[in-house]
Amino acid sequence: MIKYCLGIGVLLLIAMVGCALVRSVGKNPDGAELARLQKLPDYKNGRFVNLAEDSNSSHRHNRWLFLHRRTKTIRPGAPLPWVKTDLTALASPAPTIIWFGQSSLLIKTGQGNILIDPIFSHHAGPIPGLVTAFEGSNHYRAEDMPAIDVLIISHDHYDHLDYRTLKKLKNRIKMAVVPMGVSADLVYWGFDPKKIIELNWNQSATLPGGLQVTATPAQHRSGRTFGKDNQTLWASYVIQAGKYKLFYGGDGGYCDYFKQIGQQYGPFDLALLECGQYSPNWPWTHLWFGQAAQAAVDLHARLLQPIHWAKFVEADQPWNEPIKKLLPAAEKLGVPLNVPRIGEPYTVGDPPKKVVWWDFE
Repeated sequence: MIKYCLGIGVLLLIAMVGCALVRSVGKNPDGAELARLQKLPDYKNGRFVNLAEDSNSSHRHNRWLFLHRRTKTIRPGAPLPWVKTDLTALASPAPTIIWFGQSSLLIKTGQGNILIDPIFSHHAGPIPGLVTAFEGSNHYRAEDMPAIDVLIISHDHYDHLDYRTLKKLKNRIKMAVVPMGVSADLVYWGFDPKKIIELNWNQSATLPGGLQVTATPAQHRSGRTFGKDNQTLWASYVIQAGKYKLFYGGDGGYCDYFKQIGQQYGPFDLALLECGQYSPNWPWTHLWFGQAAQAAVDLHARLLQPIHWAKFVEADQPWNEPIKKLLPAAEKLGVPLNVPRIGEPYTVGDPPKKVVWWDFE
């Protein structure tokens, strides 16, 4: 009887959440779209490839690292401080950046509103409750966002491409810019294909308001299901808004491409670079310890703002170790840091935010 009841319970759960769960997984390119991708120079042997991945082939991933005991401070012991900002009322001739934790960003410019890698469903992944947001990082919702002139997606991992968030925002997004292949997910979720621009590395798009977005290389990977990695591309981005130039790194390990981007597209008024979620299990797909500071030097960035931290547990470091490791590395290299609280606006050209709000376990 118990087994019967459990079985009925599982079936009911599947019936209630199954549709949303399946939809949230997304859809890899197929048919004519896949055939188009297969002709690209960075698509080889059935998958997209990195520019320098082979140089890291000596690394061996330990697939059993997840079994070891994690530190107690992997999640903050108190709610993260945050700032409530009216996102519809911001106005400045210079770009104003609002960070929502992890890599979610709203950038308000004179040429239009940019939303990058938004995740407001308070968990990362297709199943609610498994990878939950830190308390204090989950106050902003999709409903708080203003009209979005361009949505920018760096790659298809769940902490950057969130079905539940985009479902709520879909009708308020004028245009989406994504790496090659990622449009398959958006179309599957109901986006108008005519409102999606796919870019390969070093391709650009100029939007009606005058924003120019250029996809640039990153050393990472993609995939939303096991056994189907790298079916879509990943990218970093150069964003030109009038006389201001910003760099968004997405996810990606340290490599010579930062110097190449700096030489070709720099200097930058602000670089938004990941500083967290590094692990021996993926040594070449995320910036390690203080490497964001060196990447900022390579990019010729006047100011560095760390992202990809303070929202989810994805690796094994204490929650605030990324910023603690970055501070001395940036000081050694003479790289100014901007570290706002979640929701706290920063306008390019203003003095950087330096309040130490993360100094607790």
